[in-house]
Amino acid sequence: MNRQNILVDQKPGLGRRLFRQPCVLAAAMAGGLWLPVHAAKYDVKVTVENLAPGNSISFAPLRIGFHGGTFDAFNDGQVATAPIISVAEGGSGSDWFPAFGAADPGAVLGSVGGALFPGMTATSTSFRIDSSVNPYFTFASMVIPSNDFFIGNDNPMEYSLFDSAGNFVLTEVLQSASEIWNAGSEAFDPLNAAFLVGGNNSLRTPENSVVAFNFTELAGFDGLTTAAGYVFASQLTDDSPVYRISFDATAVPEATGPAALLGGVLALAGFRVHRRRCQLPAARS
Repeated sequence: MNRQNILVDQKPGLGRRLFRQPCVLAAAMAGGLWLPVHAAKYDVKVTVENLAPGNSISFAPLRIGFHGGTFDAFNDGQVATAPIISVAEGGSGSDWFPAFGAADPGAVLGSVGGALFPGMTATSTSFRIDSSVNPYFTFASMVIPSNDFFIGNDNPMEYSLFDSAGNFVLTEVLQSASEIWNAGSEAFDPLNAAFLVGGNNSLRTPENSVVAFNFTELAGFDGLTTAAGYVFASQLTDDSPVYRISFDATAVPEATGPAALLGGVLALAGFRVHRRRCQLPAARS
């Protein structure tokens, strides 16, 4: 933006002379007249749905973050690190949340639901989101039963929440079976898998591979009994829908009444103080 062209009045000579002066720009900013454009706040509830066939995959709680675009949890074709491993191998996010907060201290982080069996839904409490601070959405959840399978976005800017006017526009994120990731950190072994009767998730055999899409290996659990009591049957194909994240966003009203009036008075007072200090020329008719 060319700041020299801001606030030009109907008298070309005066307007351009005034707002080419640095002190006038400083006065406008100090007086509260220089405000972010199109910033908005929303209260957002997140709903998750397990769309997988009956007796197929379930999901651990969804770990989410509304953020500024700096936290990159993992990358396709690269070795998984502790943050995404904590989700993929145990579903906990015990390393994911601290890493997220360190990379983006202003991010709004949380979880949605518990174990989500086929056909189930869960809805979060509200998250207060500022479009000027946290315009992106990131998620991760362990696929169960598995050793290290998960869903999530490897591009931190893949899901933009707002349009250029600050309107909340992201309605849903839909995941299919072909978008299930294998973290490549733990070898396939039903005896070490989460969510299986007889499985011990605290045990693991390193796989020493990389993050890659892979859902076909889940069929290796077919016929085994899950912790929820059903006999697992994958039934998944490439285009099988397995998970939906949807958003219910309510705009937060801007301040009105006495508080807003006081803010306006203070802004005007600040502008007048700076005007006197800068000795602004009076408008001539």
